[in-house]
Amino acid sequence: MPHIPRRRAAAVTLLAALATGTALTAPAARPGPRSAVAPAAYPRGASGDLGPPTAPAVASPLVIAHRGAARRAPENTLAAVDAAHRAGFTWIENDVQRTKDGQLVVVHDTTLRRTTDAARALPGRAPWRVADLTAAEIARLDAGSWFAARFTGERVPTLTRYLRRLDRHHQSLLLELKNPDRYPGIESQALRLLRAEGWLDRTHRGRLVIQSFSARSVRTVHRLDPRLRTAVLGAPALRDAARYARFADGINPPLDQLTPRWAAAVHRLRGPHGDPLRIYGWGPGATPDAPAAAARGIDGVVA
Repeated sequence: MPHIPRRRAAAVTLLAALATGTALTAPAARPGPRSAVAPAAYPRGASGDLGPPTAPAVASPLVIAHRGAARRAPENTLAAVDAAHRAGFTWIENDVQRTKDGQLVVVHDTTLRRTTDAARALPGRAPWRVADLTAAEIARLDAGSWFAARFTGERVPTLTRYLRRLDRHHQSLLLELKNPDRYPGIESQALRLLRAEGWLDRTHRGRLVIQSFSARSVRTVHRLDPRLRTAVLGAPALRDAARYARFADGINPPLDQLTPRWAAAVHRLRGPHGDPLRIYGWGPGATPDAPAAAARGIDGVVA
């Protein structure tokens, strides 16, 4: 987007927000944060104004808290959800995997070594894969002290507890099904749990998007519940993006693989709900800098 001198004041606000870790919000006179897809999910603005379905990315893209407020608290924990709430983030991104005994838990890595004390607590269970440990074993692990001593005793949450904490804060969720090929049937299992927790009713559907690197998994979610909004992670070739538009409402690429031409072409595609595909960037270079995201021509950033 071209430079507009009147944004200098906004830049000062942005720098202050980044220095304090505060979530960005749009000035009152401007449209609110916009989401990646359409009406029944992802309200495009804080005011609820959906705008025309073909509207381009606005100057205040949505900022989604990556793994919760992961700069302030241990990633993917309830403490990170709470920290994101205090910072003003209304959308949270997380990662979901399955334990040995079939429970869904919120954790990013395939193994628990980096973000828990599994190596000390379970010395004979290397490499401490999520899929090799029961929910009870994982529940005993310390998932906080690696980040800071004050978080000692924080646990790896089940998806059930995670959803309930989001509900308490009236937050919305960008849920990633992590490594679905390792967990056959995780799509239907996740939807059953979401339904049991009330997250598939009309109100919650507006606060939920399910994404995955596996286009097959996203297609399965769409087949199981066509009302849900979905997204494919990655920067696929445009011919593949056009195919994904049959079952995905968004394509969410790493920022270092994003080009203006690719973004413009993806925005011209329409998803299964009839709306233009939306784009959320993530990865190296992703910061809570909404103007920078707008300059890239995307609808939001996961940071």
